[in-house]
Amino acid sequence: QVQLVESGGGLVQAGGSLRLSCAASGRTFGFYAMGWFRQSPGKEREFVTAVNWSGGRTDYADPVKGRFTISRDGAKNTVYLQMNSLKPEDTAVYYCTAGASYPSTYDDTESWSSWGQGTQVTVSS
Repeated sequence: QVQLVESGGGLVQAGGSLRLSCAASGRTFGFYAMGWFRQSPGKEREFVTAVNWSGGRTDYADPVKGRFTISRDGAKNTVYLQMNSLKPEDTAVYYCTAGASYPSTYDDTESWSSWGQGTQVTVSS
């Protein structure tokens, strides 16, 4: 497993942007698939986006397509989530996740093995 630490959350107005970072520790980070999920109060944790080890494959949940972009920097052991055109419904705790391989059921929390502690994103209207 890898250890994950998220940062970059905060309060932003609707239409604004934020970039989340997830720093990973562990020698095999370069071979891990990475992803982001989010959870709002009273709701289940939901898939946002994922990227494979090379960055050559990405998947996005429909609500964020065209607005969010996932990327990774192997040299820095970091994965990023660029969030543009934010909406109040994007308000949630965002969690970084990692897995030893890119899961076929990438939108299922059970498919991922490591999780960060989460970072709060609040979008005001």
